[in-house]
Amino acid sequence: MKLKFSQKILVSYYRTKLKAIGIVSERKAAEVAFNLFCTPYIRRSKKESPAVFHKAEKLSLIIQKHLVKGFRWKSAHPNNKTILICHGFNSYCYKFEKYVSLFLKEGFTVLAFDAPAHGLSEGKMVNGLIYKEMILQVESLFGPVDIIMAHSLGGLAASLAAEEMTNLKKMVLVAPATETISAVYNFCRIAHIKSDIRKEMENMILAINGKPMSWYSITRAAPNIKANILWLHDDGDTVCPYRDTKQIQQLQLPNIHFVTTQHLGHSKIYRDSKIQKMIVDFTLS
Repeated sequence: MKLKFSQKILVSYYRTKLKAIGIVSERKAAEVAFNLFCTPYIRRSKKESPAVFHKAEKLSLIIQKHLVKGFRWKSAHPNNKTILICHGFNSYCYKFEKYVSLFLKEGFTVLAFDAPAHGLSEGKMVNGLIYKEMILQVESLFGPVDIIMAHSLGGLAASLAAEEMTNLKKMVLVAPATETISAVYNFCRIAHIKSDIRKEMENMILAINGKPMSWYSITRAAPNIKANILWLHDDGDTVCPYRDTKQIQQLQLPNIHFVTTQHLGHSKIYRDSKIQKMIVDFTLS
């Protein structure tokens, strides 16, 4: 995983800080590390609101005392289906303006929310469980949701939520964060966090809702999901590693269709015109 220069400076700062705290208390160092793991580098969108967002109905809800903002569009020629777009970590709704237009053209009601600590929404941190809570609340307040399209962390959160969503018919997972274990281990490697502190992080995750880190896994959740799934992943993805999909591909679940791409990486994949067409065609099939 390559870091931008500003990210390298920040990581270097926290490496030094965590090393100093760890000498005094591994538990305290683990708390700082976990908070950093859940804190996005990009806090607010610097992009001007795309034209299609000026036509949206503004929505909001409260997640853990933070105001979460979202949007709803209704097609002039409705097909009576609702699709929810879930962005990834360090992202926001504006990046998916193309999909909003494509789905509206096909008659969908479209929902999109900035996750806590992202875009226009309040908060300082997000993780799969918080994001899952947001998705379930969107379903409760503005659903039923028939289809979810999700990228990166949004894919993990959507999969955890989908285990509890009885109305969901289809999911599109684009380069999803398949295994939380991989994400945490990769983070600890980059931040030079020693194993004892990492184990304390694992204990903290277990204490959140009594589930081990391995529970936050699409591989674990997928057999419990009834919806048909289109899974798109690039074999060169270094953010959400393609190797994490090997186990679930071996399961050969009948409701999952895998598509492996090349040279599109983690983010270019959802901006690719052929991928966009594939996703729209799947939602209409």
